[in-house]
Amino acid sequence: MFFSSGLPFHLAKNSYFVKTISYAANNYIDGYIPPGYNKLRITLLEKEKQHVERMLEPTKNSWSGKGVSIVSDGWSNPQRRPLLNFIAITESGPMFLKAVDCSDEIKDKDYVAKQIRDVIREVNLSNVVQIMTDNAPVCKAAGLLIEAEFSSVYWTPCVVHTLNLALKDICAAKNTEKNNFVYQECSWITQIAEDASFIKNFIVNHHMRLSIFNEFNTLKLLNVAPTRFASTNVMLKRFRLLKQDLKEMVISEKWSSYKEDNIGKAEYYSHQWLKENPTRVSPYQDIEITNERVKCLKRYFSDEEEKINVNIEFASFSDGRGVFDDYDSLNDRGIVDAKSWWLIHGGKVKFLQPIDVRLLGQPSSSSCCERNWSIYSFIHSLKRNKLKPKRAENLVFVHTNLRLLSRKIPQYNKEETMMWDITRDVFSPVDKENGVLEVAHISLDERSWKE
Repeated sequence: MFFSSGLPFHLAKNSYFVKTISYAANNYIDGYIPPGYNKLRITLLEKEKQHVERMLEPTKNSWSGKGVSIVSDGWSNPQRRPLLNFIAITESGPMFLKAVDCSDEIKDKDYVAKQIRDVIREVNLSNVVQIMTDNAPVCKAAGLLIEAEFSSVYWTPCVVHTLNLALKDICAAKNTEKNNFVYQECSWITQIAEDASFIKNFIVNHHMRLSIFNEFNTLKLLNVAPTRFASTNVMLKRFRLLKQDLKEMVISEKWSSYKEDNIGKAEYYSHQWLKENPTRVSPYQDIEITNERVKCLKRYFSDEEEKINVNIEFASFSDGRGVFDDYDSLNDRGIVDAKSWWLIHGGKVKFLQPIDVRLLGQPSSSSCCERNWSIYSFIHSLKRNKLKPKRAENLVFVHTNLRLLSRKIPQYNKEETMMWDITRDVFSPVDKENGVLEVAHISLDERSWKE
């Protein structure tokens, strides 16, 4: 089965595969016939989707208290059909909702806004904190339409995409008189990224350098998946982990002989942080932050009396007085992450705590949508390009959400099937037998993991 179909070997670590074979080996099933082609792609797929939807209900039920962000992105499948995907994301992880086939549609702001509006209603308006997309003009325009219609929902541009675009403009721009100061201050970022890429290519493009590298490093170099989200950041974070091993490699005798032969947590601001730079001020003293906070609270609290109570609570929190003047709450501000702090100490204020718990649990990036397209391209590949959009959507729904559910099972972090889904779903021409390169589908808001 593995060899004749060219199945990747990491399938042997898949917990569902292991359970299937173990069950079959330990139970006599007289007359059992494996499911056929049509049953697999139609009947069983529909049943599995319904089963996964039932398994996701507990997570959906938590949205009313925690809030949920809806992220969206566009893509074209192997048949050049334009698709728009929607993912609901909380601290529990990204849950794939659906993909809309946009063929024969004019993808203007009204069309995109309509699709977002439908998803908001499916998820339930009271659960939705924000809609997040990239910075494309049509997405921004659609987001503003949604904000105008639903006062409690924000459109948020993906912070990673925003920074990527900003850094690209700053660092890649020519050194002209107009941007001379900015270029001089920020062009080092481009230089560092270029240096890291040069080192990576220098090592992997020669088998001897590669061999020496493998002797001194347990981690692998990354061949970052083609994505506009945080790819440079991912590569540089890996280089930070490799830094010491790389140093030891280049001062080793083996490297010297070879040369002769060949002449990467945001917390509450602290007093120490403020003192580090005289230009820093507390958030409540920052005019821009203050204006945006006022706008936010107005949207959440329309009642004037409630608004007064919220402002009183905020004043006590900002100044560390009243119900927030005890040692533990003041001391924990610089130690505990923001959401945990509000869960521990925020019960003293009935208006601010629910809002802070909801807002601090939301992501700042729509990167999970980008990563979802890699799953789409794996399932709806050139070899399976005749899949109809609805069947491809069902496969992606089951595939993505089964992975989400698997990560909540205790066995996921132990035994032979540990982290079975943290691996590549595609083959790559740079995938040598010694596994030098990995494809990274991770971003700034991805959970941390080691190999």
